[in-house]
Amino acid sequence: MSKDGVILLVEDNPDDYEATVRGFRKNHIDNPIQWCKSGQDAYDYLYRKEKYAATPDVKTPILILLDLNLPGMDGRQLLGSIKADEHLRAIPILVLTTSNDPTDVNNCYALGASTYIQKPVGFQALSYLIQVINEYWFNIAILPIKESEDG
Repeated sequence: MSKDGVILLVEDNPDDYEATVRGFRKNHIDNPIQWCKSGQDAYDYLYRKEKYAATPDVKTPILILLDLNLPGMDGRQLLGSIKADEHLRAIPILVLTTSNDPTDVNNCYALGASTYIQKPVGFQALSYLIQVINEYWFNIAILPIKESEDG
């Protein structure tokens, strides 16, 4: 899988979305970012349903940043759906949330999360976190290889 593919950011807070995108750009991560504001929106994107059904440029993401506390289908439910799907389960999912509840941590790992990170407070801390994500996920880790470009 190419390291220049789409990053799916599942985040309902516009301020957190904007800060994350700024952090990615500051760290020279120029991947396209698909923003989904809810678990259902991300589900529809991944399965090309509803507004994404007729969109030919929908690409399977190379990495998913997932908030847990989302309206409707929450991040836990979405994580479980993705990891239960043989076509999507190899996508690394970084849970990025405000919760540090041990139950959330344990449940997310049990569902198949690649990592669990508590959202840092402030842009500098977020930018540093994104730098670490960049170094590990795009320079050290070997990402799964897709069988076809359209997933």
